[in-house]
Amino acid sequence: MDNSALEVDIKVPNKTRYLSLIGKIGEDIAKELDRFKGDRETLAYHINLVLTEAMTNAIKHGRSDEPDTMVHIVINITEEEIVIKVKDFGQGFDINDVPPPSFEGLEDRGRGIFLIRSLMDTVCYMKGCKGNILMMVKKLT
Repeated sequence: MDNSALEVDIKVPNKTRYLSLIGKIGEDIAKELDRFKGDRETLAYHINLVLTEAMTNAIKHGRSDEPDTMVHIVINITEEEIVIKVKDFGQGFDINDVPPPSFEGLEDRGRGIFLIRSLMDTVCYMKGCKGNILMMVKKLT
């Protein structure tokens, strides 16, 4: 992939059947980043994982009862970073109130946000009247 900026803009129905597709798109993009001098296979795996987790949360907490609801994913790649935004139209949440996962038993509450925060350099969540956006940034330099 050359050094110019790239933007991928995807809207998919609010359904789990699209999880692997979205993760694979992110993974394939990361594998082609010639400008990234680290381990591209690991970066690709991490991008797949955070996209899948973010979309899972968007579906779980979005308006899954409305059949036409979409999850909007935008991936921006520049020379310095990958910025991923996942937008949903659910009730939203306070990212700072999500407890760390216990890693015991079957309860996995907070696991997705924990993984995303562990793998990305910056994570923020913006709650708005026209949708909620989870923004994740990974530095490439």
